[in-house]
Amino acid sequence: MSSANKVINWSGCLPHFVSNVKGKSSRLKIINRSPPSFNLSQTMSHRVAVLASHFVPKGLAPLVCAETETSIGFSDRQAPLMAHQSAVDNSTHNPEWNPNGDEAAIDTNQLPWIPLDTAPGMFMKPMRASDETGYFSIVLKVAGGASQPDHIYLGAMDFFVLSGKMTCPSGPLAGDVCVGTWGYVPANARVGGLIAGDEGCEYVANFFGPVAFLNATGKVRGLLTSMDVKAAAREAGIPLIPNTLADAMRPRPAPYAGESEPLEMSKGSNAALVIKAEGVATTAPVKPHYVDTRQVPWIVSEEMPDVGLKILRVSAETGETSRLVRHNGTAPPHYHLGASDFMVISGRIGVRAGPPEGYGPGVWFWEPAGARHEATSRIGTDDLIYTANVYGPIQFDEGVGTPIAMVLSWMQYMQQAEEAKAPLVRSTFGDGGMVAWAPLVGAE
Repeated sequence: MSSANKVINWSGCLPHFVSNVKGKSSRLKIINRSPPSFNLSQTMSHRVAVLASHFVPKGLAPLVCAETETSIGFSDRQAPLMAHQSAVDNSTHNPEWNPNGDEAAIDTNQLPWIPLDTAPGMFMKPMRASDETGYFSIVLKVAGGASQPDHIYLGAMDFFVLSGKMTCPSGPLAGDVCVGTWGYVPANARVGGLIAGDEGCEYVANFFGPVAFLNATGKVRGLLTSMDVKAAAREAGIPLIPNTLADAMRPRPAPYAGESEPLEMSKGSNAALVIKAEGVATTAPVKPHYVDTRQVPWIVSEEMPDVGLKILRVSAETGETSRLVRHNGTAPPHYHLGASDFMVISGRIGVRAGPPEGYGPGVWFWEPAGARHEATSRIGTDDLIYTANVYGPIQFDEGVGTPIAMVLSWMQYMQQAEEAKAPLVRSTFGDGGMVAWAPLVGAE
């Protein structure tokens, strides 16, 4: 089935930003050349083109440039700060970035399970913790039969169940979740505890704020924050994923050298997790706050017939999208204009600077904003399937320095879902998100 992906050219957007700086209008034209560098240590009178070029890294596309000069009007007191910013621009805006081979990837099968003191019976594998936002990403395990205290999500959270089953007995998220379930928990939601099945449950989760665990009287007994994740990783000798392009350019830290505890899902074939549902009831009450990814159809476009998408959630507030990807071809060159995270569910993925055998199930990636891929492809013959949270548009081209061929944002993914007759529906929490209509079904 086809999907009409609109082309968005930044040159049509920049004039609205640069046409009226300090009240002086500038006539704009397209100039087919690389943009000048934004050197803040120069004089305070710059061409508007220099200001515009700061917002697009070199080599992305022809830019809008101006013919008239306009005073930017920075004060002398800002000069030291601007000089410092100029010194780091080369490391943060580096479209030809070539990492040192670790590809911002972490094999969670090689990590240990670290117990959470605030939630007995729960364990984590730390992957990323942001100093800037407080976001953190971990794999969680709830031991078989363990029951967790009530807790409140002070920021949103999304998760994908990798193995096992767990139940939320009460509250707005009441229901059973099992292998292949994806869910999004909005900020300030209170979850009435978690009870794992006899075999336990493992799931990958992204937290956009702390979690507060409550005692029997409803008071906070403890928090799980990004600082806790960093501290636990440091104590265990686990190097976390670098958060920015500049961080990834630094010397690679020594890898974790302790005892590994593989994920349950790494012990067999995982493609069935997200291909189709077997024996799913169709008449029982639905649980619309979770998505059974097995029921979501693969969306395949004529432009990229070897790539299928299951679009799980789109946020019109943040532009973020969550999906599953079946990637059996080679993606064309592209930039991640916002960051992205991925976890391989089945098959093996080959990316720049990675090992020739690629990365397999359980490997988690963080692509910092501005990361570039000249080619991303499947290695081997098994279906390559991975989760993907994309926190900004993806820009496609034909090579560094060539014009933009296509930009995919949340708007195009919404359109793809509608055209494929797999529409997204408004979240039952009223948080502005749109989720796939593939709710879990089962007895109340």
